Amino acid sequence: MYKPLVFLFLFFLFLSYSFLVYTKGTSTAIVHMNPEAVKGKLLYQKFNCTACHQIYGLGGYLGPELTTCIRARGNNDSYAKALLAAGSQRMPNFNLSENEINEMIAYLKYIDATAITYPTKK
Repeated sequence: MYKPLVFLFLFFLFLSYSFLVYTKGTSTAIVHMNPEAVKGKLLYQKFNCTACHQIYGLGGYLGPELTTCIRARGNNDSYAKALLAAGSQRMPNFNLSENEINEMIAYLKYIDATAITYPTKK
């Protein structure tokens, strides 16, 4: 007798929670991706950067985590531009044009703006 009531109660509780999360729970601090960042994302996918790099904790482990790489360098994108232009010992030179480099930087800035960082204990 109680099982159907418990089931209905939990079902409606879950339904209410889902409605709240999908309507109001994700509406704060939305950062829209500009067209240049969209092109950067497509380049990131084209060159399969996820094989080596992580974004939001997902991806490979050979290269550094890129979620907050722009912020880690003091919001200075010249370091990232230099790496994208010339590569490094572990990262190949993809021969990106100046426009493609700027698009990748725009994508990295978008990721940085949407990242949630937690304070570390010292």
